[in-house]
Amino acid sequence: MGRSLDLTTTVRKLVLGTLLVASVLLAVLASAVDSIQGRVLGGGAPIASSTVTLWAEGADAPKQLAQAQTGNDGRFEVRVSASEDVILYLVATGGEPTANRGGDNPAIALMTVVGSRPPASVVINEMTTVASVWTHAQFLEGTTIKGHALGLRIAVGNLPNFVDVETGGWGGAIQDPLNSGQTPTMANFATLADLLSGCVNRVKADACSSLFAAATPPGGEAPNDTLNAAESIALNPWYQPERLFDLLRQFYQVSASNHMLAVPYMPYLNWAPSAWTLPLKFTGGGYVAGGKCMFDSEGNLWVGDNFTVGWQGQDSLWQGHATKFAPNGKPLSPITTGFTGGGMEGGTFGAAVDAKDNVWLTSYGSKSISVFDKNGTPLTPSEGINFGGRLGLMQGVIATPSGDVWVLGIEKRQLVYFPKGDINSGRIVCEGDSAEPCKSFVAPFHLGIDQQDRIWVSNSGTPHVTRFPASDPSKAENFKTGINNSGLGIDSQGNVWVTNRFGTSLLGMAHLVDMGLRLKTEGVASASDYLTMTMSKQQGGTMNGGSVTLLRPDGTQFPGSPFKSAGLPGPWAVVVDGNDNVCISNFAMPSSPIVELCGARAEHCPPGAHTGDQISPPGGYVGGGLQMMTDIAVDPAGNVWAMNNWQDIDSCIGTPKEALSTRCGGQGVVIFYGMAKPVHAPQIGPARQP
Repeated sequence: MGRSLDLTTTVRKLVLGTLLVASVLLAVLASAVDSIQGRVLGGGAPIASSTVTLWAEGADAPKQLAQAQTGNDGRFEVRVSASEDVILYLVATGGEPTANRGGDNPAIALMTVVGSRPPASVVINEMTTVASVWTHAQFLEGTTIKGHALGLRIAVGNLPNFVDVETGGWGGAIQDPLNSGQTPTMANFATLADLLSGCVNRVKADACSSLFAAATPPGGEAPNDTLNAAESIALNPWYQPERLFDLLRQFYQVSASNHMLAVPYMPYLNWAPSAWTLPLKFTGGGYVAGGKCMFDSEGNLWVGDNFTVGWQGQDSLWQGHATKFAPNGKPLSPITTGFTGGGMEGGTFGAAVDAKDNVWLTSYGSKSISVFDKNGTPLTPSEGINFGGRLGLMQGVIATPSGDVWVLGIEKRQLVYFPKGDINSGRIVCEGDSAEPCKSFVAPFHLGIDQQDRIWVSNSGTPHVTRFPASDPSKAENFKTGINNSGLGIDSQGNVWVTNRFGTSLLGMAHLVDMGLRLKTEGVASASDYLTMTMSKQQGGTMNGGSVTLLRPDGTQFPGSPFKSAGLPGPWAVVVDGNDNVCISNFAMPSSPIVELCGARAEHCPPGAHTGDQISPPGGYVGGGLQMMTDIAVDPAGNVWAMNNWQDIDSCIGTPKEALSTRCGGQGVVIFYGMAKPVHAPQIGPARQP
């Protein structure tokens, strides 16, 4: 009886196993042969006889997989055999819009990126086109999407933040409370879709030619279809934005049934934007008042937080932890606390990701160095690395191409070195006046390493940067900059960009002296309060504003440096993109701008622009819920991430109003899509393309 039962059980297991294998094979076959059904719509109405082409994007030229024609109802179906690691997209060209019968419209070109696992039914319309173009701006040329794998995954992963490809309507993030009511991004997006629709449906005889003229890039040729027009706008969002806005009321009249324009997509803009950017804001994962940030090898963003969620945070009490965001803005760390442990207490402008994807963060609260693995597990002891309590307030940290890690102590003018990134082999190289390069430091803030293995250090307490060979730190040299340095970035040619928070004027020097006196007599908190209050009142392009210094590799000033403009009221951080152009964050007015400057390779700048010229609008890029920012970073898809650090100055200093007492720390990170040339992650050494 026992043997019979065993045999029966064995047979059942074999049958079940066979069925399981068969079901898996069927699932694989099903995923390999997909039928995609959909509709091509213009302004919500079908487009008949449109040619729909299915493409597979990748590192090389995309491959055409299938093609179909839409019926009178705009419907189509394509079948394709493709593996799951291939990203698919659809392009609809030409056709007759049923909203305004008038024959074929060759200017129609609409797009929907559907990813590696497309839904059974999709929509191709103006909304999906705007979303696809802005997320893929750095990989798109005409109907061609190509680029490195990580960048393309990041781009398609952000598409649902803007649009639902199954319905052609709004996506999740753009209409959530952070973005819909606090930023103009929905109105920017819908207005762009309305303008494309005006051409698609030929609402005026000259609608397409008017759109193409308004979307013509500086020094370039006019687009010839709606997709090219969208691409041109996305890549030159700063260029005469009022030209496009003026078309809105030329294309559409006020509806007879209400007081609004008879547009297919709402809400639309009431005032011309400063640029056609589509920033989105994300928070969670314990994020409050983010400081320095870095991307890991998978494109996730790590940031050290000044404060913790729920606290009546102030500049005198730093107790924040570590936050991790996915490439699409989704928080990956615990919702309230973030990642804790390892001595992490009050993140600063010190963050680095090494070649092993370990995350190095410095703290003010614990006066220590913390290290986490890629999953957020602390690798350092509960008190962090503090060398027996010898460390003071800590700031900048970098990982180098050779695997070493260097860290700065702002309070005690310290330099800390970890050979090959070994957390057990760290040592304090020097402190204060003990030896060079610390003798040259005055409140050292941030650092970078160039192509000659030399380390450059910004000093927030003196108008110079310090440089020393990584192999011999005692051989330190100083080079003149502006006043109160913070950010520092090195381009592909070894040029060094430095932000001067107080600019270069005598007034800036007076601010520096006042801050130094407060530091000596009243402590770090008072000096920090003075810094932030002063910067909040500065105005770019004036003697009471900031500037950016550019040094050649030999330390001499680049012609025209320091650079000043209206968009630099209080420059804090600098990031170099894959084309060597630079983006600057500002810690100034309550809604601070992001500024883009033409880099040392001016061939990648607009026609007529020179190194140091401001590319972005006069007041910089705004929107997206920007507050007073610290760091800024470019991801492998060319998206620019900005860290909101303070949101309410009156809640940060003194005794705040009770109802606003938790509003000191900045809320969320803001992502500007497709605005820069992609950068390899993690960034170890000077920025470079993936």
